[in-house]
Amino acid sequence: MSQWPSLLAGYEGAEPLPTTINPDGKSLYNPPGPRSAAYDEFPKQFSPSKNGFDFHIYYMAAVAAQAQYAKELHERVRREFPELRIYRLWDKPIGPHPTAMFEVNTFNPHQTGALFSWLVVNRGPCDVLVHPNTGDALRDHTELATWIGRTWPLYEEGLFSTRPS
Repeated sequence: MSQWPSLLAGYEGAEPLPTTINPDGKSLYNPPGPRSAAYDEFPKQFSPSKNGFDFHIYYMAAVAAQAQYAKELHERVRREFPELRIYRLWDKPIGPHPTAMFEVNTFNPHQTGALFSWLVVNRGPCDVLVHPNTGDALRDHTELATWIGRTWPLYEEGLFSTRPS
């Protein structure tokens, strides 16, 4: 048995999806259906006592051009997204993060999508660790994390898991 629950639970007996190809010759036709709740709220696995996602923007403080870009990116994020929680610039490793960084928190799916897409094209030489907050810090920073740019190894020793051993 898989360690992952089926994502199709609740769709047993649903009409099969069509295999019709759209006029572009590549994509599949999807019949109209109800709007996903994921547009407006985070999945139930998220910790309701925390923000939804953390974005950790990494840079190499010893590389002057990167440090300057990170400083400007930090200011621009503060100006572009004043509704988000934005932490100070750290010029050295902190916690599980192996290099200088700053952190930005999002609180709903719209903010998360907007910041993610904005950082994809504006991150410059910086790399971004993006992770949810489910209450399991180790899993959030590793198994459930994604990266914009290059991946960095984390210091996992200080991250605690709530999963049974």
